[in-house]
Amino acid sequence: MQNDLLVAAFRNYIIKHKSVFYGLTLDKRMEYIENAIQKNMKFRNSLKGMIIGVFTVEEYLIYTENSSALNKRMMNIVKDRLLSNIQLFDKPELLTAV
Repeated sequence: MQNDLLVAAFRNYIIKHKSVFYGLTLDKRMEYIENAIQKNMKFRNSLKGMIIGVFTVEEYLIYTENSSALNKRMMNIVKDRLLSNIQLFDKPELLTAV
């Protein structure tokens, strides 16, 4: 899977949603990630597109036969990836000129 791309996509999601994420506790951040993936259909579909876009034709044909179950599995894997990389989503510190 494209871990770096998923991390970048979630960083962008944080920014587009007014950086609310940065003010949350760790537990709330974990909930925020889960909610973003499960409830925000636009973001969820974007993530699915990133993954499906690298399928081979053979993989895509298998996917189309069982897309519902595979979508659920993909989103669970994405959620686990983002949660395991939660430390990468700390607010970037601004550099000051010297």
